[in-house]
Amino acid sequence: MAQLARPVSAQALRIRPPFRLSWAQLGLFALLGILGFYLLYPLLLILLNSFNTARIGQPAVYSIDSWIKAWQSPGLLQALWNSLTVAFWYQVISFPVGVLIAWLLARTNIPWARGLEFMFWLSFFLPALSVTLGWMLLLDPQVGLFNQWFVKYLGLAHAPFNIFSVSGIIWVHLMSHAISTKVMLLTGPFRNMDATLEEASRMCGGTTWSTLMRITVRMMTPSLIIVFILGIVRLFESFEIELLLGTPIGFYVFSTRIVDLARQEPPQLAQATALGSVTLVLLLIAVPVQRWLTTRRDYTTITGRIKAARLDLGPWRWVVFSAMILMVLALVAVPLFSSVAASLMTRFGFFSLPQPWTLRNWQRVLGDSGFVRSSLNTLFLATIAAIFSTLVFSLVAYIIVRARGLRGRAVLDGIVWVPSVIPGVLAGLGLLWMFLGVPIFSPLYGSIVLLALATIMGGVTLSTQIFKGALLNLGRELEEASRMSGATALGTYFRIVLPLLAPTLVVVATLRFLFAANATSTIILLATSDTRTIALLTLDYVFEGLREAAAVTAVLIAAVTTVVALVGRGFGLKGVSS
Repeated sequence: MAQLARPVSAQALRIRPPFRLSWAQLGLFALLGILGFYLLYPLLLILLNSFNTARIGQPAVYSIDSWIKAWQSPGLLQALWNSLTVAFWYQVISFPVGVLIAWLLARTNIPWARGLEFMFWLSFFLPALSVTLGWMLLLDPQVGLFNQWFVKYLGLAHAPFNIFSVSGIIWVHLMSHAISTKVMLLTGPFRNMDATLEEASRMCGGTTWSTLMRITVRMMTPSLIIVFILGIVRLFESFEIELLLGTPIGFYVFSTRIVDLARQEPPQLAQATALGSVTLVLLLIAVPVQRWLTTRRDYTTITGRIKAARLDLGPWRWVVFSAMILMVLALVAVPLFSSVAASLMTRFGFFSLPQPWTLRNWQRVLGDSGFVRSSLNTLFLATIAAIFSTLVFSLVAYIIVRARGLRGRAVLDGIVWVPSVIPGVLAGLGLLWMFLGVPIFSPLYGSIVLLALATIMGGVTLSTQIFKGALLNLGRELEEASRMSGATALGTYFRIVLPLLAPTLVVVATLRFLFAANATSTIILLATSDTRTIALLTLDYVFEGLREAAAVTAVLIAAVTTVVALVGRGFGLKGVSS
């Protein structure tokens, strides 16, 4: 009986408190509702209409015939294999090269590291259209300048290079964004790492290589995973390079095959959406994998007592510097000067004409009223995308990483991955169906607002993941000190977190401005003659056979890109130094 009368401990009587709605929790639910409708409802329409076999404007007829026809259509499996092949090779080459370059720029004493880093920024910002046109001028098998030189001066019977090939497509990917993306997104996190653990490794006998692989790379796991997954999901987003270089030889990838179905007469939208729905498999894989890898341990590399250090390469730093110079020349100077030369040519690629140079291409483009309208549209879209992405998605990333006491964070993290696995053309099509189906939105159909929403949707994943990578490397001490001093969570976010994220804010704003200015696949089915952007105007010039005029618009886009990159980079460096 005495044992039965033993008092029960307080630990045994502890009952889990009931779920309570706080203002923060209500705000998260509201954010889930808004983003869910904005990102998931178009996805639902895509899935629903993939079973609708009726023509546009007719009553819906649902069956699985569109799925059967889509997967039985000739060339589909080949297009899917082509996508995987291109993505495999540019990831296998660009990821280790990009990681190594980022580490060299951030953690060694290579000369002019900041200037070289900016050149990779500039390469990253150059539009894929500009880079593609530049390399077409050099490596076209018939009129390519490099091919003409090799045939003339080396006595070759045939041109050694062909840009219109699988290897040419992979090369342009590497020279466009594949390498520079990794360098740009990883140099900052490498530079901000605390060098204490690396010094401890060397004191214990670790070599430079073992310290890099066992300490540095492991501490960079969140950023590396995010950058790698973003490169993987790009295989279903890639559009411009394959469209210009693959179409002439019948080389279709997943995205160009979808666009081909959507632009047929009559449009095969059901088949196109059926193919695009397959990319949801990537979402089911990417979200749990990245959450498991980035949350199973602590990866803090920036704290209130950060110690930075650089490895002395000795005489080898000049060898590395020379290799970097050659790399940035291939990434920036060659395509840029090629585009300028193409814009001044009487006929694209024909240097042997009596008068190969002219200004008529510039006069034609600058005198076109459609060019002025396209420029204003581009400026509006890019500005809206930059402002909205920076303000909203930094907060979304902060909630996902820091608000551990709130329910729904995992759902929010899954939602922001949705746009990355939906081909841009289908995302735009889903928005189109949403605007036509929701009465409150129908007056906005055909307006520039629809294009703005499409371009913002295309940047949700990249913007959020960049902020997540920065926050995962940011220690909590300063935030905890702010809260202990009486600041609210929102006040801590604006007064502590945002200043620490200032360089990242500049990066994201600059990225979103330039990506929106160069967007094509996301808005190609939404734009009209009144809402067409410069990037779409460039594509129109190419398919009309006016490559010289396309080179003019490509040069103008590249010029704007350079100015914005200089401004953004300047503010970014100021943020880093402060």
